[in-house]
Amino acid sequence: MGWRSRSKAKMKPVVPKEKTNREIKATSVRLIDENGNQVGVVSLGEALSKAERANMDLVEISPNASPPVCKIMVFGQYHYQKERKMRESRKKQHIVQTKEVKFGPNTEEHDYTFKKNNAIKFLSLHNKVKFTVRFRGRQLAHKELGFKLLEKLVEELKDIIDVEHSPRSEGRTIFTIVSPKKDINKILGTPEIIEEEEE
Repeated sequence: MGWRSRSKAKMKPVVPKEKTNREIKATSVRLIDENGNQVGVVSLGEALSKAERANMDLVEISPNASPPVCKIMVFGQYHYQKERKMRESRKKQHIVQTKEVKFGPNTEEHDYTFKKNNAIKFLSLHNKVKFTVRFRGRQLAHKELGFKLLEKLVEELKDIIDVEHSPRSEGRTIFTIVSPKKDINKILGTPEIIEEEEE
């Protein structure tokens, strides 16, 4: 369609950090060793010694437990994996917006095509589109022109849309709301748009 999608820069997700090693204040902890085995309740000093012998960190993974649960692990690697999972989950999220595309009852063909292509762009980004025909003054006497325009749009876009609200009149406007088909990117041959994080 001759348009380029821009990915919006997002703030990098902040993953809360657990207390590690000397940051842990409890006098005793329920320890899980580096192999995932339950060691049981031991003093903080003993847990730290075991972590040092394994050349790893002692990480407080359940601070609200009594006593808190700590695990021996490589903290940097663990935290990186948590950040990665959060980024992946955010990429899969998409907040559906409703974009409005406005027409007049006598919209010229080149303007009609431009606005229709804009609507296709919004749809390919998995947003809904509200097509609105606005009437002014004596144009209200010819509302059938608005219905015809919306019917034309729906017909031309039928392969990529589902109609959520069929054309209806409201005051000085006629509108319809459409949503993209689930496989719209496959139909259009465009890539899935993924929200990117700032690194």
